[in-house]
Amino acid sequence: MTDDLSVSSSPTSWIVLAHLLRPQGRKGEVLADLETDFPDRLVGRKDLFLASPGFTGDRSEAKPVEVIASWLPVGKNKGRVVLHLAGIDSISSAEVLSGLDLIVSEDQRTPLDQESVYISDLIGCALYDEDTRIGDITDVQFSTAADGTLLPDAPALLIVRSADDPAEILIPFVKAFVKDFNPERRRLTMSLPLGLVDVNR
Repeated sequence: MTDDLSVSSSPTSWIVLAHLLRPQGRKGEVLADLETDFPDRLVGRKDLFLASPGFTGDRSEAKPVEVIASWLPVGKNKGRVVLHLAGIDSISSAEVLSGLDLIVSEDQRTPLDQESVYISDLIGCALYDEDTRIGDITDVQFSTAADGTLLPDAPALLIVRSADDPAEILIPFVKAFVKDFNPERRRLTMSLPLGLVDVNR
């Protein structure tokens, strides 16, 4: 991966890594909704920016930023991330960032192996159990230990909602369950164990 930060006049496609919510702590930390499956790779990157949601401009219009520390909280904020950004060292300076997105240009996002997918490609896809539509994937949640440490060997959970039932359905994103993923058609087809959907409502 390169760290090319040169300004381009051509349109840039952006990937949202996190959506900043509010201050979390006294030293400028910010609580954020996590939108990447690589939260451990945010620290120290030189190709990250802050911008308003839906940003479509180029690098010259976004604010460069560096994450100097991050951790995954537990309790009511499980599934989110706490970020400490360079130069943000107070509650008041963190408050200004509320509502912004942490973004990276599409050509700089972390390369994947053949068995991985991007969260941004999963969210919004229809989830099918064989030929039965379960609902739409609205989020992805990571498993953590009691101290907030990411559990790399535990499967991520797909947060699924259906039009018929407002309750969330938690589906383990396990390789053995996946039959086909077609990001162009916005469809993920799985073969789920009998009763798993009802148990995890």
